Order: sequence, then C-alpha cells, then structure tokens
Amino acid sequence: MVSWGIVTTVKAPLRAVANFAAWHLELGAARIYLHLDAPDPVVMHLLKAHPRIRVTQTGDRYWQNNGGRRPVKHQVRQTRNASRVLARTPAEVDWLAHIDVDEFLLPDQEVASTLAALPDTIQCARMRPLEALAPAPGAAPGPLWALKAMHLDRPTRRAQTERLFPDYARGLDGGFLSHVAGKLFVRTTLAGAEFRIHNLFQDGTQNPGHAELAAIGLCHMHAPDAETWLAHYRFRHERGSYRPDLKPPRPAKDGGLTLHQMLASIEAAEGEAGLRRFFEHVCTATPALSQALRAEGLLRMATLDLDAARARHFPDA
Repeated sequence: MVSWGIVTTVKAPLRAVANFAAWHLELGAARIYLHLDAPDPVVMHLLKAHPRIRVTQTGDRYWQNNGGRRPVKHQVRQTRNASRVLARTPAEVDWLAHIDVDEFLLPDQEVASTLAALPDTIQCARMRPLEALAPAPGAAPGPLWALKAMHLDRPTRRAQTERLFPDYARGLDGGFLSHVAGKLFVRTTLAGAEFRIHNLFQDGTQNPGHAELAAIGLCHMHAPDAETWLAHYRFRHERGSYRPDLKPPRPAKDGGLTLHQMLASIEAAEGEAGLRRFFEHVCTATPALSQALRAEGLLRMATLDLDAARARHFPDA
C-alpha cells in the first residue's frame, strides 16, 4: 500500500493545529510536516513528540539555510516550505499534499487505496474544495457540517451562482469566498518539482500528469462562523484570499467584480452590518440557502468530529 503525507505552514492556536493533525492522523497520514511560521513553543512541544509528525521552526537560521531572507509574502513562505519537503531524499512518503490548517481531507474511502489506484502516468491529483457553511442561527457547530459544493463546468457554475446569490453574483465564483481551484497530491518521485498554492511546476511545465481526484474532497473551514470570519477579514482583504490583485470571477467588461472590490463596496456602504448580512446570505446554513443548494445538487453533509479526534491523539491540547 502506498504511503501519503501532508505538508503545511501554520500560524494558528494550539487547538486548531491539533485538530488538523489529529484528523489527518486518523485518516492514515504516514507523515504530517508542520512548519511554524512564527515561534510557538507550546505547539512545538506537544506535536513534535508524535512519531508521525515533523515540526519545523522557521526562524532566521531556517531561512538563511533555505534561500536567504524570509519571504515577505506568506504564500511564498508556504510554497517554499512545501517544496523543500517534496524534494527530500529519500522521501518518507509516496504522495504529498500541500494544504492549509483550515482544510481537511474528506475521502470516500481510504486515502491510501485511492492513491494506489491511480495509474503510473498520474503525477499530481487535484482535490476540489467543499466550503463549510456556518451553522444556522441558534444551531450548535458540528460535528455534522453542511458544505457548499461547486460545479466544475464554468458556465454551469456561473449560472448557479446567479440563481443562488443574485445580489452578490458579480463578485462570487460558485458562492465560494476562497479558492475553487483545489489543492494537489503529488508523487514524491517527481524530480525537480516545486509547489505553488494550487499548482505544481516541473522544469517550467505546470501540473505534469494531472488528474482530478473526485474520491477525495477538501473541506475548507474558511468561515466556520461570523466572528471567525470577521476576525480574519482585514488580513484576507489586504493580503490574503480577498486581496486586490486577484482576478474577478468574470471579466470586468461583463460586469465582474473582484471579491476585494465587492466586499469593499459593501463595507463602505453598510459597515460591519453589511458584511454580516453578506455572511448570512452566502456562508450560513440557513434553511433557505440549504434548500437552494440542495435543489442545485450542491449541498453536502459531512461529519467532522474534530474534538473527538483531537482528544484521542492530543488530550492535552
């Protein structure tokens, strides 16, 4: 049976990191490579003791030994860290996925079995995202989560966005606040390959031997509740997944807006109340949205008992 691992760069509270690690240990990850983007002795102490987890502090000495100065953009730090692990010789795993601490694999069957069944010609396999919806007002969070799926065909996805989110369709792609591109599993035998956030390059070729990996979804806990979303909003709007340099879901000449533009206009007109209204309509499992997603074939339900997984692997977290 093939082995697989996860690589990530984290700057998150201990419980969030422990949830991430525990979930993927339960799924059978042979290695989890955690790069701490800022010193965190508590996370370091707790997780490095696990035999299947490798924790790396990325301080000044680390960056001096890996290309010089610390990259300013966190996206560059993430891909540098992931590419370093991918280039390890000898590799500790057969397949490596680069994902974020708020992303969780949702496989239809054992991950190792799915990867083992891929033809030898497949070098990288793409997991598509499922964006978690915040619980409806008054409902408790998890462990059963409603998830928003999206259609791979772009014209179909655009039409569904118009029907589901008519007030915000100009700036949304499938109703997702974060990426629709997904993330990759990559064979570690692919010499000279380098990760990007959503893609892979080898000698100037993007995603050689690429395939869709429909049997493994990627649950993205991008906005699990309004307070968490608002706490991350400013950073994402300036430098993260809503930053101004990202493309709109449709050309500007066709009325498209970047998510940065749309959210900025909502905030300018209505302030936080407008952002909260947007969140309720787009990101919350209200009966109306759940019913509409179900009618489009885009509602998924999944059990992610992260607390139970964490308690089994890291009871002190």
